[in-house]
This record gives sequence, structure tokens and C-alpha cells, in this order.
Amino acid sequence: MANPIRNAMVYLGLADEEAEELHEPQARSAAPAPAPQPAHRGSVTPIRRTAARPAAEMNEILTVHPRAFKDVQVIAEHFREGVPVIINISQMTDGEARRLIDFACGLAEALYGRIERVTGKVFLLSPAHVAVSGDQGELESDVEASFFADV
Repeated sequence: MANPIRNAMVYLGLADEEAEELHEPQARSAAPAPAPQPAHRGSVTPIRRTAARPAAEMNEILTVHPRAFKDVQVIAEHFREGVPVIINISQMTDGEARRLIDFACGLAEALYGRIERVTGKVFLLSPAHVAVSGDQGELESDVEASFFADV
């Protein structure tokens, strides 16, 4: 089979037709393979995963009574540090309470934590390393639906 690049070169006048010879593949000689070179390893530092703090180190729970949405900064700062946060939204307007709970749900999801409703207007935002035990009488979807119906 002819080489298409060679044919194009002949067509353009860049190569001669007579010079085109069919070369039969030659048998490979049994030359010894070169010795493998040792791999060069750069100075790479492996990235270590941060281990979750054990529950024994937890010695603080923050309780927040936000009055406006701008108070989420305090909640986020403490939650990022691994501190469980109790949020009492009873002093907020309905619209801002919804915004705050939406933000807290996103915060919990992003940092692998959980948010649970304790009472009608009180929520617990717990980090991944904190185990929360208690009555799980309502499903989470029921809690969310009833919260937005009440607010």
C-alpha cells in the first residue's frame, strides 16, 4: 500500500516517482535491550488529608440568636472551625429566617455536616465529626416542609 504523504509529495513535485521503492520490512535483529534507567524522582511532597478531629476534643457549642441575615458570618466562622452551632431564629423575620436556614443548609452540605431541627425555630448545625443522638421521629423532608409552612 502506498504512503499517502509520499503520493502527495510526488504530486506536488517534491519527490521523484523512481525514488519510490517498496521496502520490505526487515527482520528485527536480536539486540539486547538496554538496561532500564532508574526513575528520577523529584522533590514532591504528598498532600496529606486532614483527619477529622475526634469527638473528645470538642468542648464548645455556640448558641446564636441572629436578628438579621448578616449574623451568618459568626455562624459560618465557628462551624468552619468544627464547633457545633445552635441557631435560634425566633427573633428574625420570616424572609430572613428562610435565607438564613438556606445558607445554613448549604454550609452544612459544603462542609459535610448536618442540620437538624430541634424545635420550631431552633436548629442544630453539627460538623461531620460530631455525633448527635436523639429522637428521629420526623423525616428530614417532613421537617423542611413543616418549617417552610410555619415560617
